[in-house]
Amino acid sequence: MSEPAFLSSLACRCSDPPISWLMRLTLERPELISLAVGFTDDETLPVGEVGALVDELLRDDAGARIALQYGSTEGDPELRKLTLDYVCRQDGLAPGAALSPEDVVITNGSQQLLYLVSEVLCDPGDIVIIEDPTYFVYLGIVEAMGICAAPVPLESDGLSLDGLKQTLQRLKDTGDLRRLKLLNLVTYSQNPTGRTMSFEKKRETLAIVRHYEAAAGHPLFILEDAAYRDLRFEGPDTPSFKSLDPANERVVYANTYSKPFSSGVRLGYGVLPPTLMQHVLRAKGNQDFGSPNFNQRLLALALRTGVYERHLPAMQAGYRRRRDLMRAALERHFPRRVRWQEVRGGMYYWPELPPQTDTSREGPIFRAALDAGVLYVPGDLCFSDSPLRPKPKHCMRLSFGGAPSAQIEEGIRRLGAVMKTVGL
Repeated sequence: MSEPAFLSSLACRCSDPPISWLMRLTLERPELISLAVGFTDDETLPVGEVGALVDELLRDDAGARIALQYGSTEGDPELRKLTLDYVCRQDGLAPGAALSPEDVVITNGSQQLLYLVSEVLCDPGDIVIIEDPTYFVYLGIVEAMGICAAPVPLESDGLSLDGLKQTLQRLKDTGDLRRLKLLNLVTYSQNPTGRTMSFEKKRETLAIVRHYEAAAGHPLFILEDAAYRDLRFEGPDTPSFKSLDPANERVVYANTYSKPFSSGVRLGYGVLPPTLMQHVLRAKGNQDFGSPNFNQRLLALALRTGVYERHLPAMQAGYRRRRDLMRAALERHFPRRVRWQEVRGGMYYWPELPPQTDTSREGPIFRAALDAGVLYVPGDLCFSDSPLRPKPKHCMRLSFGGAPSAQIEEGIRRLGAVMKTVGL
């Protein structure tokens, strides 16, 4: 059916976001065990800590009025400084001339930053390199803006370097490299696969991209989505792409306070090159002229008093327990032909079924799973359309983040039974 003529081209490009119908199914059928939506862990939300922070924030009238008033488009000055200090500590950097609080913007979750950066860099028909598979909500941004996605395969430790070189060379050979604007990479406990990109691959990726800049005729930016970095519960941390960009010229670092602290606070942040910051702030000002100031003052207090970092170990331990529950259930109930990679952070498993299997919304496994009262994310939603390969339909994303602990094993048991009914 054709769209009404009064709609904009952007409105006509947009389809119903998968996250919308996944959440709608969850709400309309409360009896469903949802292993789909990536809600954060209710059991580790810092209820007492936030209550104490709010009391302190409102203790004196002058401070309370500041918190309850509008803020600025770029964000609360103290929160921006404390955020930069935190990122620099993680990466072993010292804030200095190349990185200052002026390079930090506070956003309504990291999702807003992904949208803003894509908006200020890309026109319809421009190209963004993405992982294959990738964060399916970002694919909605790509669709809405009329951007062309160039998928590069993932390996166990992140983006395939050979695949990246082949993609860049192909774009150069076809004359399309000038339309490439950025790479959007989810580098920590990736959504949906749970894989973390190695530091060596980050270094090589940046070198490969810089090699092709002359042929592109303009800077090529890397947008590093680090939303799951603080949800690491095993193994050492990996320095960011930003640590490889000492002059702050090519890397946009995007992260969030929503997932590790409180999704209800809904704040994210970015560390941006100055060449992009002014344009992102102009676009953000047109959207909201500032993220919620009360929430920003709350987070600034949590960082200044150490509440945020003291909360992380308890939160990470909670996700480790949930990971262990799901891993044990997968080993107990899933057919042996199903494979998955171990995860050491985040909130997702990415089971891969035999290639001929169909886990899509229209396939028999998804319909049978709904009949059995369990919901997952069909894996095909995480792959972009590409003329270079058919869209894979044999994977699924399972979240151990939001479901009550008691439901995790039962949900996996039901899914395993469904798989056996289709001959796996």
